[in-house]
Amino acid sequence: MDEDTALDTCGNLPSAELSHPFGFETAVYKVRGKVFAILPLDSPRPSITLKCSPEDGAALVREIPAITPGYHMNKKHWITVALDEELPAGLAEDLIGESYRLVIATLPKALRPLV
Repeated sequence: MDEDTALDTCGNLPSAELSHPFGFETAVYKVRGKVFAILPLDSPRPSITLKCSPEDGAALVREIPAITPGYHMNKKHWITVALDEELPAGLAEDLIGESYRLVIATLPKALRPLV
């Protein structure tokens, strides 16, 4: 997956909003005000930081070299995926979707977007 595809995947999720709270060099995607993806746009190595369950995150970091604990985030709940490295087919899209689902699961039912 390249950076543009990652941006499109995040932006096409229901109620996803793009913001730039850290400046225009960082894309932050939120759903109902809660972050589910962070992409540094000025980095020489494209990556995306995503929310992940602690168990899945530990396994992914252990098994896939392109995935590391979340950069500048809680290492237990966030992972960073290098987009310029080889990833199993569809994994990046699945991880974006899972990050989104984990975040909306914490919202009150009245605020959850229809998925």
